[in-house]
Amino acid sequence: MRRGRPTVRLRRLAAELRRLRSKSGLTRDDVTERTNINTVTLYRIETAKTRPHNRTLITLLDLYGVEDAQRGQLLTLSKESLAQGWLRPYHQDLREEYTAYISFETEAASVRNYESLFVPGLLQTEDYARAAIRGGLPMVGQQEVDDRVQARLERQLMLAKHDPLKLWAIVDEAVLSRIVGSPAVMHAQLERLLRVAKEPHVTLQLIPFGAGAHAGMFGAFVVMDFPDPLDTDLVYIESMAGDLFLESDTEIRHYDGIFNNLRAIALSPDDTALWITELASELEEQKEDGQQHE
Repeated sequence: MRRGRPTVRLRRLAAELRRLRSKSGLTRDDVTERTNINTVTLYRIETAKTRPHNRTLITLLDLYGVEDAQRGQLLTLSKESLAQGWLRPYHQDLREEYTAYISFETEAASVRNYESLFVPGLLQTEDYARAAIRGGLPMVGQQEVDDRVQARLERQLMLAKHDPLKLWAIVDEAVLSRIVGSPAVMHAQLERLLRVAKEPHVTLQLIPFGAGAHAGMFGAFVVMDFPDPLDTDLVYIESMAGDLFLESDTEIRHYDGIFNNLRAIALSPDDTALWITELASELEEQKEDGQQHE
């Protein structure tokens, strides 16, 4: 295999093989002792530096007790892992669309997320998520809406685990000024933001309209970094045309710079909380007025 940056699929394969080994309670030395796979080779496979030969992968899957369905998926993933699949086409199949992103998010140590139109998925209430998905994807059926909402809620468990994901979220004022669902839904969403933003591993900032034009106006993005320093940061951009993954040094530096710029012009976390509190009070009044007219 030629040297070069790993593809999304190869990183995904490496992450899954690390997970399977950890689940089996084995160290790399244990695997080497039981399979005669060189420790350096195993390390390179698990850090997406190289694609495993088919016989090596089968040996690992046998050792980890991987069953047929998952075995077939991983063998296919390995076969396709040399393809530079940065742009993943939009699919009706939820699992196919989000598997790569969710896999990386699960592995990440921290996430920096800028959103221009939606509350970050990791911070959405169930009612907000359902209303946002229904409004944004009016062509999908109820089952897919339910699946997407469930996937979003399961992702949020990353913020509640013992060693939680660190989240730094920046949102444009348009995100919270738009009434998604109803005043009641938005009020509950704002209350959730205020609660979660008090957690030490969550930072929330708002860019007010008064800040004028800014670098985030081109669209939302996520930057993920990982606990292993050998795992490079990853940028994720979601669009209706497809999901784009970027991981070259130049691309990472570009989005690091954009996020740092947005962080500098946004309100401080404390001022953001005050702004959200005031907006929540206004929505509370709208909610009460709506109930009186029912």
